[in-house]
Amino acid sequence: MSLAENLQFLRAREGVTQEQLAERLNVSRQSVSKWESGASFPEMDTLIKLCDMFHTDLDTLLRGSVEKSLSEDTAGYDRFMTLYARKIAGAVSTIVAGTAVMMLLYGRIGEMPSAALFMLIVAISAVVMVASGMEEDNFRKQYPAVPDFYSEKEKVDFRRRYIWYIAGGVGGILFGLVLLLLFFTVFPEREPYESLAGALFMLIVACSVYFIIYGGMLEDKYNIPKYNRQNNPSPEDKERRRRATTACGVIMTLATAIFLVFGLGWDNWNSAVIIYPVGGALCGVAWLLLGPKLEL
Repeated sequence: MSLAENLQFLRAREGVTQEQLAERLNVSRQSVSKWESGASFPEMDTLIKLCDMFHTDLDTLLRGSVEKSLSEDTAGYDRFMTLYARKIAGAVSTIVAGTAVMMLLYGRIGEMPSAALFMLIVAISAVVMVASGMEEDNFRKQYPAVPDFYSEKEKVDFRRRYIWYIAGGVGGILFGLVLLLLFFTVFPEREPYESLAGALFMLIVACSVYFIIYGGMLEDKYNIPKYNRQNNPSPEDKERRRRATTACGVIMTLATAIFLVFGLGWDNWNSAVIIYPVGGALCGVAWLLLGPKLEL
């Protein structure tokens, strides 16, 4: 396809008239008409504006087929974002599951070894999250704009699955609470039964958290217009993102310090692990209050 054909397709796809496009580009309607008829050619700065406006690259706009590129995942976006969601959801749920491991081993191998094992799990999970976040940041820099290649059928099918990701996760946590109550109707509230019940509950929570986070991140994956907007944020959103990230870092650093104080100072490693779920919840609140405004 030529520039003229690509421009006609993009303008029709966005529902923009020649007059509206001309106004956005600060040119005359006759100029747009001449471009679409092949009678003239835009200047380079105008071509760059067109690429930014319609989220395409210069080579595709001038010599390729924009229509074809919009139906293909040329950047590997779907595979990358799905893998990224699995890594983050897996890392967070592993930390929660680590509390279950610590509860099970607390009375068998001793307080310090079980606490050290839990901290190792937290450290590995943190490395995975940091590395995955850096990979995602690099991907966004390499592909600041991607075509919305998902079909409406794919989006509708995912919305049906999304309901079950969230409802299943919440239901799993509620099921764990019910199971915990039923457990103590059969077994006495003393060790080793308390640790066993707590560990079982935390494992159920870990699985539930995985599906909630994974489902939420997949929901973001299908919102490509939001992805494209986020890669060109306003100065205000940049500052809000910086503040939210700093707040989360401070919260989790304090959580680790409190965990160590309770463990080393009061020799209460088993109870101290609850600080991490609390810290995660506070991070969520901080992001809602300080982070970029929600985009629909």
